[in-house]
Amino acid sequence: MSDVPPSFEYVPGDPDSPVILHVPHSAREIPAAVRSGIVLDDAGLERELDHITDAHTASIADAAARAAGVTPWRFVNRLSRLVVDPERFPDEREEMLAVGMGAVYTRTTHKEVLRPDGFDADPLIERYFHPYAQAMTEAVEDRLAATGRAVIIDVHSYPSAPLPYELHADGPRPKICLGTDPFHTPPSLLTAARKAFARCGETALNTPFAGTYVPLKFYGKRAEVSALMVEIRRDTYMPEPAGPAAPGLQTLASALATLTDAVTH
Repeated sequence: MSDVPPSFEYVPGDPDSPVILHVPHSAREIPAAVRSGIVLDDAGLERELDHITDAHTASIADAAARAAGVTPWRFVNRLSRLVVDPERFPDEREEMLAVGMGAVYTRTTHKEVLRPDGFDADPLIERYFHPYAQAMTEAVEDRLAATGRAVIIDVHSYPSAPLPYELHADGPRPKICLGTDPFHTPPSLLTAARKAFARCGETALNTPFAGTYVPLKFYGKRAEVSALMVEIRRDTYMPEPAGPAAPGLQTLASALATLTDAVTH
């Protein structure tokens, strides 16, 4: 028997929904075979998971899906981003390589050693990264075939205070950061997001994190694939760095459901 659980889950929604809620960083699970390549002791690893995990974002997406008038589809990473980060480029295009946080992290949020120098990332890329990317590509193709379009809404969170690894930590840290792409984020999607999240506090664009996730097959090529990243400041719904969900979670889930319905019709 393998100790490796399914690395992702594609949760069906309404056949007529073009929306995929993508949750890449909510899990803490690390298979034993992957844990053996990480140099941190157990306490150090737990501390790192506290900082790097977008805690409760899967719950936000789940509650939003249940509250939406037309149920969106959900693509949820069930393994920690310390296994692989499915939203990084797996090659030299990735700017986070500068701080040891490409598709396979070698440094922690505090720039400490996570994996030893010379670590061979290729087996993790083959086992986890490529199958995830392929499945997400197929999910988008499925929505395109069914509805003629796909709307990817990335659900993330971030700490109220910058962590040492952040490359762009000097800008505002609003309660809601909306990450956009010049090709894949149409004005109508951005307007709907601002309106939906107005109840949650101030919003800002691309600060402290920018961009969206679109499978490379469609990136810059298919305008029918639209995308928005929703980055939620963690103190709006939980005690930091890794406390239980607070009542703010339901407000955020309601706002995400409102956004989902707005872009579905």
